[in-house]
Amino acid sequence: MNTFFYRFFRIIPKLRTIFFCNWNKLYFKLIGIKFGKNLQVFDKIYVIGHGKIRIGDNFLFTSGDGLNPLARNIRGQMFVPNENSRIVIGDNVGISSCSLRAGLSITIGNNVNIGADCLIIDTDAHPHDYMKRRRGYAKQIGIENYLKEIPSAPIVIEDDVWIGARCQILKGVHIGARSIIAAGSIVTKDIPEDCIAGGVPCKMIKSLKSE
Repeated sequence: MNTFFYRFFRIIPKLRTIFFCNWNKLYFKLIGIKFGKNLQVFDKIYVIGHGKIRIGDNFLFTSGDGLNPLARNIRGQMFVPNENSRIVIGDNVGISSCSLRAGLSITIGNNVNIGADCLIIDTDAHPHDYMKRRRGYAKQIGIENYLKEIPSAPIVIEDDVWIGARCQILKGVHIGARSIIAAGSIVTKDIPEDCIAGGVPCKMIKSLKSE
């Protein structure tokens, strides 16, 4: 590979990164997101809904533009659809092109790393009753009432957790501190602290307490 041309054609993505890092700080302020020091959100990110988002210090979120090859240029998002929705993120958290959807609340502790293209969703997204899934029902009863019909339960990810690429963290899950979730896992139940867990559905593989 020709190093000169490689570097030349990477100039535009780097300039985009610098631009969006500064633009997203302004954007977050304008839409009411509270965040701490050294916020770095690279490239475009979808932020949707009327809920609340609070972010701690040294937050890093890469979104699209080939910044993480594992993410396949996917754009990240934070979705807080109603006024009671909450996403709370601690200090020193790194996330790459993930989708976070909080029907109730998603709480992420300090020093957490979340790999590329993960889905963290505390809701089933649709009602279980097939009649309530039919078109027109949400409009008939109003979107706020419709959202109340959807099964949801808070998600908590404690300090120092590492979640591998393309994991799905589903409603009601509590992941204990310092645990590792293997790439591609679907987490449907609580994971204890200090362990490696993985699989579909995700289960404890190994304890890390002796280490």
